[in-house]
Amino acid sequence: MRVLGVDPGLTRCGIGVVEGVAGRPLTMKGVGVVRTPADISVAERLVMIEQGIEQWLDRYSPEAVAVERVFSQHNVRTVMGTAQASAVAMLCAARRGLPVELHTPSEVKAAVTGAGRAEKAQVGTMVMRLLRLDEPPRPADAADALALAICHIWRTPFQQRLNRLQQAHARHAAASSPGPGAGAQAAAADDTARAPKGTSR
Repeated sequence: MRVLGVDPGLTRCGIGVVEGVAGRPLTMKGVGVVRTPADISVAERLVMIEQGIEQWLDRYSPEAVAVERVFSQHNVRTVMGTAQASAVAMLCAARRGLPVELHTPSEVKAAVTGAGRAEKAQVGTMVMRLLRLDEPPRPADAADALALAICHIWRTPFQQRLNRLQQAHARHAAASSPGPGAGAQAAAADDTARAPKGTSR
């Protein structure tokens, strides 16, 4: 599986491509950052992010896209820009028919370091080790994008098993539950059985 991870942001949008399967060594195919200047309009910056992501999609042809799930922060302006960049990444993937998965920062940290509250430096160090790199990717946005891709590859088998279990449970529940009107039919049959002979209802 080849996954493109996106750490969304207006100023720096981290991009990383990782290939492999859960339980085996992973390989980094590419890493970088899409940058936009702060002195142009938000609309123009989003166009630049879209163009940058499209170039990565063209170059690496991933099978899936993993994007960091935006969560509430004290700085509303910052979270708005992150959410806008995240939406652009999801749009680019959906336009190509690629599956998109959102992962929270704590999910990514837990998957890569084993601790949901790990510091960015720890994430970068573990990404370096897992991908057998000479040094942690810089800037941190790039390391986070690779961590997102790693998290997605590792979580996909578990999520698929969970989905199959949920589907099987739903089918079993549907097969076990009485059909529409079954309760009323049973009640009517019971009333008929208890009615005195020679009477009708």
